Amino acid sequence: MRRGLVRSGLGVVFSFGLVGLGWEAFSRSGLFSPALTPSLVAIGSTLAQMLLSGTMLIHVLYTLYRILVGLVLAGVVGVPLGMLMGRAKPIERFLLPLVSVLSPIPSLAWVPVFILWFGLGNTAAMALVFYAATFPIILNTWTGVRSVNRLWIRAAEAMGADGKLLFRKVVLPGSMPFVITGLRQAFARAWIAVVGGEMIAATSWGLGWVIFDSKEFLNTDVMLGSLVVIGILGLVFERLIFQSIEARTVGRWGMVRAVRG
Repeated sequence: MRRGLVRSGLGVVFSFGLVGLGWEAFSRSGLFSPALTPSLVAIGSTLAQMLLSGTMLIHVLYTLYRILVGLVLAGVVGVPLGMLMGRAKPIERFLLPLVSVLSPIPSLAWVPVFILWFGLGNTAAMALVFYAATFPIILNTWTGVRSVNRLWIRAAEAMGADGKLLFRKVVLPGSMPFVITGLRQAFARAWIAVVGGEMIAATSWGLGWVIFDSKEFLNTDVMLGSLVVIGILGLVFERLIFQSIEARTVGRWGMVRAVRG
């Protein structure tokens, strides 16, 4: 296990180091003004100053609050709806056309409407996250339920499993890989929604607001530093949350190979 952690750490260092060298070469190539392509040192220095002053932490907390509230609400709504669609044909026939129509509409297209409904601030941003995250969860959960091996269901029924036991022991574990995939996709779409929403609908806090405000003053180092923070947060969530859920559920059940490190 220790060797696996070392390999994983070396892989992370190598991949980020390669990207960093590529950016440094690009920033020093002279293709753009240094103000538009700051070096890693400039980006790191600006990011360190924002972290030490505490402003970056406040922006991160505002953004994470909006994402987590919207994502939790999307999971509470999306998982049960996806399960019902997969198990009950009448519900599937009723909801699937609605989901198919609403899912392709970009969440940012709703920004003007949500501002009119909820005003500027947290509510509009969280509503955007909820909208963006709900449909990947519904569709992946529905697909997961429909993909459960019918032989497992027949075998459980033959052994006398009733509806509740069948759902708990067969349908839910069998669809769990798809549910986790839906959560991952929902998390990615939630970032798009919250950053875009904060650029337009937020008042003065949040990573999206920082990026938009930095553009107005040509603070490219602040913009790129904020993007680095978003990327790091995505990596942290993947390693600490999604991979942990996967390891404790479908990985332990032997349904997928859990990612380590």
